Amino acid sequence: MEKVTARRARSPGNPVALDAHALGTLKYIRTSIEAAGVLAVPGSAGIGMGAIGLLAAVLAAQPGLARHWFEIWLGAGVGAFLCGSTLMIHQAASRGTALYRGPVRKFLLCLTPSLFAGAVITFVLWRQHAADSVPGVWLLLYGCGVAAASTMTVRPVGVMGALFIVLGVAALALPPQYSNLALGTGFGGLHFLFGIIIGRTRREP
Repeated sequence: MEKVTARRARSPGNPVALDAHALGTLKYIRTSIEAAGVLAVPGSAGIGMGAIGLLAAVLAAQPGLARHWFEIWLGAGVGAFLCGSTLMIHQAASRGTALYRGPVRKFLLCLTPSLFAGAVITFVLWRQHAADSVPGVWLLLYGCGVAAASTMTVRPVGVMGALFIVLGVAALALPPQYSNLALGTGFGGLHFLFGIIIGRTRREP
């Protein structure tokens, strides 16, 4: 009886099971590719965040505003986060993919712990009047978060994260007068440069 059933399943007159399996496999592959594509952070996000960082560096370098560097960079960080998030959400929405599903959720889970740690350490350093270490901490922990999250996206993002880490270590070792330069190079220059690279890699308009 089992042999008869097997012959019927393999016979040309009973292609339903094979066709259903093939269609299911193709649907799974297409869904996986579409989900992976969302993780390619848009180059426009990097360019926008970099422009905000460069503007903050220029403002903080002005003699009359130098003492307000913390407030300037804190505001720039919030603005850059909103800019990057908005562009990522727009890209996900255009592809019809929910941000809380699949690899995108993992990307955010990799990135946000380092950002939270940076916020907590910043508060502690500020209370202890050790704000000179804040720029290095920001660059270092942001680089760690980006490097971890890069496992869910394109390779240039991982390279950018590694460069942020190197720059953060250098900023912690350099005298405080180079802090604004380090922040501008990282949050401004690296974001802008890799935004262009990622945009060209993905052939964004």
